[in-house]
Amino acid sequence: MHNDLNALIDHTNLHPDAVEEDIEKLCDEARAFGFATVCVNSCWTATAAKLLEDTNVGVTTVIGFPLGAMSTVSKVAETVAAIADGATEIDMVINIGRLKAGDDAMVTRDIAAVVTAAGSAAVKVIIECCLLTDDEIVRACKASVKAGAAFVKTSTGFSTGGATVEDVRLMRQTVGDACKVKAAGGIHTYEEAAAMVEAGADRLGTSSGIQIAEG
Repeated sequence: MHNDLNALIDHTNLHPDAVEEDIEKLCDEARAFGFATVCVNSCWTATAAKLLEDTNVGVTTVIGFPLGAMSTVSKVAETVAAIADGATEIDMVINIGRLKAGDDAMVTRDIAAVVTAAGSAAVKVIIECCLLTDDEIVRACKASVKAGAAFVKTSTGFSTGGATVEDVRLMRQTVGDACKVKAAGGIHTYEEAAAMVEAGADRLGTSSGIQIAEG
């Protein structure tokens, strides 16, 4: 399963203090291990895209990260810039406060605007499960599907908790075949990664890709 698992990994460095050498290393590792994409902050999109030219490794850029509390206009502008810089996939954070307040229509519009701006690039919607009840997770998943997202994603990895098997299972159950599920945050070992896939994850976001691949 090791090589199969590698192909599901978004090899991630979202640290605010990452420097160009860190992004170069990330891209080299992703190429060597055959990971799905590298996942970077938007200032590094063009750098990663250039480094991964002529490879099968994509570039995932995070949008509205990590809080999701930006205006829709700013999320759209960041998405447009990321696509222009060479992003092949977009991981956006939902407006968590609006969801919790019951404004599912606004949450759906926010996601849909990013989906439109992303064009043919897959949009993964980070719903930040650790801040949500099960009912809110279900509503966030339904809003994402309605807005045309390609994936729902558990976590930013920058809040109070990461992916859990239970959350992945609930998300998979909610979206069915309508979209895919990405587990991210706190996945450090091969066993943890395999458990997420077993629960229904189609993609894994982790900064421990090498450790998992060698696990």
